Amino acid sequence: MTTLAAPRRLYHFIPLIGWILRDLERDFRGHIGYAALIVLTAMVLAVKTWGLVALGLTALALVPVMFVILILLTRG
Repeated sequence: MTTLAAPRRLYHFIPLIGWILRDLERDFRGHIGYAALIVLTAMVLAVKTWGLVALGLTALALVPVMFVILILLTRG
């Protein structure tokens, strides 16, 4: 018996990120907590390694995301 595998995208071949994204595609609600924990752990390790510079650069990178969220909130 042969099973058909899902088509693989290019980001599936990136070792850590591809595994996480593949699991999120399969079961988003079941794995979103684990993905958030991984991102939080990466932020803690970055701050421990590079100090507040990593925290500041992360906040700077999230400014456009917050602008989009605020615009979506005001549109109703």
